[in-house]
Amino acid sequence: MIDAVTAAERIVRLGQSLRAEAIDRARLWTEATDLSTPTIGGPRWSPKVAGRRVLTTEVACALRVSEQAAERLIAESEALLHDLSATQEALRQGRIGYRHAQVLIDHTTTLPPAAVAVVEEAVLPKAEHLTVPKLDRATRELRERLHPESIQERHTASVADRHIETCPATDGMAWLNAYLPAPEVSGIANRLRDIAEGLKGEPGEERTRTQLMADAFTDLLVDGITTAASTTAVAGDAEPVEDRTTRRIDGPIGVGIRPRVLVTVPVLTLLGRSEEPGSLEGYGPIDAHTARRIAARAPSFTRILTHPETGAVLSVGRDRYAVPKDLRTWLRVRDETCRFPGCNRNAARTDVDHVTDWQYGGGTDHGNLVHLCRSHHRVKHHTGWSSTSAGGGRVRWLAPSGREYETEPATQIATPRPERRAARAKAVMPEEPPF
Repeated sequence: MIDAVTAAERIVRLGQSLRAEAIDRARLWTEATDLSTPTIGGPRWSPKVAGRRVLTTEVACALRVSEQAAERLIAESEALLHDLSATQEALRQGRIGYRHAQVLIDHTTTLPPAAVAVVEEAVLPKAEHLTVPKLDRATRELRERLHPESIQERHTASVADRHIETCPATDGMAWLNAYLPAPEVSGIANRLRDIAEGLKGEPGEERTRTQLMADAFTDLLVDGITTAASTTAVAGDAEPVEDRTTRRIDGPIGVGIRPRVLVTVPVLTLLGRSEEPGSLEGYGPIDAHTARRIAARAPSFTRILTHPETGAVLSVGRDRYAVPKDLRTWLRVRDETCRFPGCNRNAARTDVDHVTDWQYGGGTDHGNLVHLCRSHHRVKHHTGWSSTSAGGGRVRWLAPSGREYETEPATQIATPRPERRAARAKAVMPEEPPF
């Protein structure tokens, strides 16, 4: 059985080697072919820029990965085929895994060719016997000795790449990742540990050290201060109870902070007659209790095509090009993200684009408008990518290669039919809440 496992792994590694060869062939072809197209808006892209964008978007859509992942695959394939040929051969033969190959790629990217050959010759034999973390450490130490630039120079350049990332998780949770200079990360972790140690000795404090560090991190970023666990009296209880699990949710939003979020809540859920989940923009389903609590604190509501009295504008046809504000809000709730295949950029930071261009007869209506991030907006107008409306908010994309991809809206918002509008107009609203 173990032999079967290792045999299957060798097949996987061979496949990864063949994938690198195929991707690099595609890269070389796009670099030798002019894939740019004439455009009305702005100057034409250079053949090099157009070719790279076409290749990246095609690989991302074909493999159903992010464009960042596609970019990495393209760069890694080029490195394996042209800089680390011995590593590519070892991968093909199944003697190392792709993660081992990535270690060598990552640590040799900025080295001069002579140093790359030295690292590969010294480290590749070890890769056949070491785990990825141990290989990474061994390669890093050798790289530091061979790199022509000092670590200070490289660190100074890398600091410019610092950033924060958010990633949705399950069960109403999410990840917040920070790429920061190592000393600052160490200092942040040490401070959180110190705060946790200080709170651990407070009377009634039962949170674990890990929970205390996470809560201190949240408190400092949101409020600028952190506190020990609070106790609250609950109706019907003889003694106050410690409010730990919902302390951050039920407490104030934060001093001086007024976040704006879009939450879609089904009407019956809002009325307490259903437990159907709500939807948080950029995240997805949230439990009905949380959705109702957020709605209760909302300073105002935006009603969007869920009732004939909404007044939301669905279309201005061919009367004007500009998209009115309420239609933009409707589209933002519907799309949530850029509508190019695989893109997850938040709709709030994107453009509203006509699927069928205005100059070619496209109307300014919900059926012909989608969100596109600036990058994919340019891809649409500067390369052979094109899009058409497929109905119901769906968009069908045609790639330069001839492949087709389809994207669907994040939230399905049905427009009321005429007969339903008439029936609802006759409905009598209750005089007492809830209504």
